[in-house]
Amino acid sequence: MRKYVAVAAVSSAIVLGLATAAPAGAADGLDGVDAPGTTEVAAPATSQAWEEKASAGTDSSAEGPSQQPLGAPSAGVFYTNGDNVHISSTAPASASGHGWWVKISGPGTKAKVTIELQALDHRDNKWKTVATGSKNVYSGTGSANRAHARKTCTNRVQKVQWRSRIDVDIIGVNDSPEKAITKTRSLWCGAF
Repeated sequence: MRKYVAVAAVSSAIVLGLATAAPAGAADGLDGVDAPGTTEVAAPATSQAWEEKASAGTDSSAEGPSQQPLGAPSAGVFYTNGDNVHISSTAPASASGHGWWVKISGPGTKAKVTIELQALDHRDNKWKTVATGSKNVYSGTGSANRAHARKTCTNRVQKVQWRSRIDVDIIGVNDSPEKAITKTRSLWCGAF
């Protein structure tokens, strides 16, 4: 299992559906591997955790998957991934990001992938979502299987910290509510 986690860290992916999860940022120090696009895990990476929360009767409507019926099968193993936010190659100058998912095992063939572009607002030192995009896609990394978000730069003289947050909800399957967060990038692209 350790080799598989190292591979996921190198590919900057968050692997979901495993029995255990590393804390946020733990992939940075895994056997000296320092992947440039390593993502962070915000919560335990198991669909079992979601099912336990649902069966405990806690109100999870604000954070849980919206497309998964109760009693649906568990998601199995899949990973959520995305590229680092970058300046788009097409005009006008914009911050751009893509998100996708890859199924390793388990049910479900299509998922709603949602990507949020976030910029750090230095006025209150908080991440603000400035653009979103979502798409129902099959598993895979090709351009047809990606969700896209784009925010036109308000100026090109201000350096801003950018990241993206990616959520995957496998349609008809109970999956966990984690979101992948891409590595922070400083871009000459104003957001506010």
